[in-house]
Amino acid sequence: MLPNRSIQQRSFAPESARLHESALLSRIYAARGIERAEQIDLSLQHLFPPDTMRGLENAVALVMDAIARQSRIVVVGDFDCDGATGTAVAVRGLRMLGAEQVLFKVPHRVRHGYGLTPGLVEDLADMNPDLIITVDSGIACNPGVAAANLRGYRVLVTDHHLPGDVLPSAAAILNPNQPGCGFPSKALAGVGVIFYLLVAVRAVLRSQKAPGADADLSALLDLVAIGTIADMVKLDANNRRLVRAGLARINAGRCQPGVSALARIGGLEPGKIDAMDIGFRIGPKINAAGRLEDMALGIECLLADDPQCAMEIAENLHAINLERQHLQQDMLDDAETMFASIDLGAFQDQKCLILHQPDWHPGIIGLVASRMKDRIHRPVLVFAPSEPDGSELRGSCRSIPGFHIRDALALVDARHPGMIARFGGHAMAAGLTLDRGMFPVFCQAFMAIVSETLDPDLLQEILLTDGPLTEKELCRDTAVMLADSGPWGQGFPMPVFDNAFEVLGWQVLKDKHLKLQLKPVDGTMGIQAIHFNGYSGEAPPSRVRVVYELQTNDFRERREVQCLIRYMQPV
Repeated sequence: MLPNRSIQQRSFAPESARLHESALLSRIYAARGIERAEQIDLSLQHLFPPDTMRGLENAVALVMDAIARQSRIVVVGDFDCDGATGTAVAVRGLRMLGAEQVLFKVPHRVRHGYGLTPGLVEDLADMNPDLIITVDSGIACNPGVAAANLRGYRVLVTDHHLPGDVLPSAAAILNPNQPGCGFPSKALAGVGVIFYLLVAVRAVLRSQKAPGADADLSALLDLVAIGTIADMVKLDANNRRLVRAGLARINAGRCQPGVSALARIGGLEPGKIDAMDIGFRIGPKINAAGRLEDMALGIECLLADDPQCAMEIAENLHAINLERQHLQQDMLDDAETMFASIDLGAFQDQKCLILHQPDWHPGIIGLVASRMKDRIHRPVLVFAPSEPDGSELRGSCRSIPGFHIRDALALVDARHPGMIARFGGHAMAAGLTLDRGMFPVFCQAFMAIVSETLDPDLLQEILLTDGPLTEKELCRDTAVMLADSGPWGQGFPMPVFDNAFEVLGWQVLKDKHLKLQLKPVDGTMGIQAIHFNGYSGEAPPSRVRVVYELQTNDFRERREVQCLIRYMQPV
């Protein structure tokens, strides 16, 4: 049966037991690598300064010169939520700092492909840029940067993706992950990198007492938070500070009109929006524009200053997202059917899954890869035609902890030069493009790399928990404390616990969800629980071991507490 799961409690250093006045929170923080109490201080005064970023001086000089000359600046973004929010931050921020001619352009997923490509540079001719600033892309766009240089455009690359062996020939590069960069946080999202550039430019303007020195860049933190959460970068202390500040602005109603509109159309309650709401209710609506239409629509929503205009665009984005959901479900059904046709016995020893359908949409393959990776706990690559004629394939890759998917692609590229047209990404997610005729050869080459380098022990999915809660801790006050102690997310996961319970009662909701009444085996009080998609057609066992989140349940003003079940097995 796939996947093979085991439950394991997170380890933590006992000497860190008093990080917080709550022993429970101290344990949780320690298990996430927190060593000192000051590390949980998320005030903005503790943000890392930008000074140690390699290339910062050149990058600031380019922007300062462009502002002084009132040069035409074109921001080139990306077609995901990080790229959209980063583009909006760049456009709004540069205007706040005194730039008057700031335009933006986003590559079309099908027509241009990813990043600053030669084709996109050609399309920028009508905009006649003096300076191109890339956001969330550019570090792997060597041909595009070269094409821009030939046309006389200066290029400033701001990115966070891992660089290749050869950096682009840009006038300046700002990327915490480039060789020799001493910036302490390597986890900045693309939107975080451009925000840091703006902060550095403002510092120089202040030192010169120049116009723009009083720009309130904190007004952009709502966008920084959304892009950081949506891109699923590690929420290290620096990113948690950015996200906490951005969420505070959103919940105080001091955010962009487009963000307010997206929250309202997503049914989110003002003042109670958290990182999960951003990740599941706001981010996907912005992302949908880049997946199915043109990300320019998402950026226009974030740049809109008129609330009515922002709401009209948000409604359009909502409709596109609904279409995306239907298309995604159809593709997931196809993927599940394809997987079901595989001999499961033979597949047990296979370390990855590669799927391709000629009618799949290239904007959805990343979502399908992610869902299938969660389903089978193996690296998954999903391909679709990148062009209507199907001559080129675009692939999206998702990996499991311990297997660096971009490094695997780099190994394939090193062994088979020219087979992969383009690739890039991170440890857990990557993308590539190749000629359709290369697909069978690529599959063999990638499978060989995975077979050689993926440790079979990694195929056992480990569910890490924060241990059991006592009956006294199974209460609303604990759930509120946990919610208020975030933001939680990638690399700083939401606390999950595991306990043995007796099942006092259960019912099925919508033919697939389980609603249960549980009681700790050594306790006296019952607690409600919900297990989405947890009904298998049979009654749950009388005793179960449950991995769960503790949540408040305020549906219809109930002000209760419940267990959100992640995994359940019989005791």
